[in-house]
Amino acid sequence: MNNESIARLVSEQENELRKIGEKVINNIRLTDEDGLLLFERGSLSFLGALSNFVRERMHGHQTFFNRNFHIEPTNVCVFSCHFCAYSRLYAHREEGWELSIEQMMDIVKKYDNRPETEVHIVGGVHPKMNLHYFADLLRQIKAHRPDLHIKGFTAVELDYMFRKAKLSVAEGMQYLKEAGLDSIPGGGAEIFHEEIRNQICADKVDGAGWLHIHETAHKLGMHSNATMLYGHIEKYEHRIDHMQQLRALQDKTGGFNTFIPLKFRNGDNDMSHVPEVSVIEDFKMYAVARLYMDNFPHLKAYWPMLGRKNAQLSLAFGVDDIDGTIDDTTKIYSMAGAEEQSPAMTTEEIVTLIKQVNRKPVERDTLYNIIQAY
Repeated sequence: MNNESIARLVSEQENELRKIGEKVINNIRLTDEDGLLLFERGSLSFLGALSNFVRERMHGHQTFFNRNFHIEPTNVCVFSCHFCAYSRLYAHREEGWELSIEQMMDIVKKYDNRPETEVHIVGGVHPKMNLHYFADLLRQIKAHRPDLHIKGFTAVELDYMFRKAKLSVAEGMQYLKEAGLDSIPGGGAEIFHEEIRNQICADKVDGAGWLHIHETAHKLGMHSNATMLYGHIEKYEHRIDHMQQLRALQDKTGGFNTFIPLKFRNGDNDMSHVPEVSVIEDFKMYAVARLYMDNFPHLKAYWPMLGRKNAQLSLAFGVDDIDGTIDDTTKIYSMAGAEEQSPAMTTEEIVTLIKQVNRKPVERDTLYNIIQAY
């Protein structure tokens, strides 16, 4: 849709939506009230057209992906998040798995002489896998393959490690950085709003703690991602509150690479009674995020969660990144009922997926440096 067409579409909207559309066209920041109104009254076609306009203004048709693989050290966890189908409480750890450092290094070695650029390490919070344990793992990975970017440990994992080691966040982050940690993922954010967080994951790090860990990483020159778990018991105002806090920190540090909305899946967890939202709501979420999160350079759809076809469709709703080849058997979403039960795509498959919807595939590294355009 060209500038003339988008301007015509905006002019046809009711007064309040028209004002928001004019802000978007003129690159003026949206308010919290604007974001809430888009959720409540914006049609899917209007949101799609506006968010695609912003996406193409920022990136054209470029659609990013990377070559990565995951290591999930354990699904044994001291926390009991009600939405989680992945973890097994420490008291029932015989139902889960616990990988040794040797086993994790064997996974790394599987990718020797292959072009993967990133290893993504996340898992449960296991009391015996402490700060020094993981620092040893980081050192061994870097000694074996110095060029591999290590993106590891959610703020939930880090908070537990640091508290158990009796270190401040700054001390703990510096220690892991020196051991080889390059950046941190965005998991564990869920919903920052205290009212909702206390109902779904009361016992882990709160929103302020999550933000503090990421701000500290940014101050050390490390980049990170940000997520939000949507589509459960939260309301639109809770989503806006969450995104507002992320946007404010990004204004302060500029350290976030991408925002990743994560859909709540209700398979085999304590919130199975909560119905999942529709795919229409998914696309609305991506579109509003792209319009509101104006200082986040990228918006990512995690394709194993959405499924391949819906990931393709998301590229028309503000999304410019569909994650990586994820060459593994990552279980965090598959165990909760995600569309892709054994998520892995070859580079050729992901390039084809992007080209099928007339976008331009671009292979990137973790920090969005371009490796190859296809």
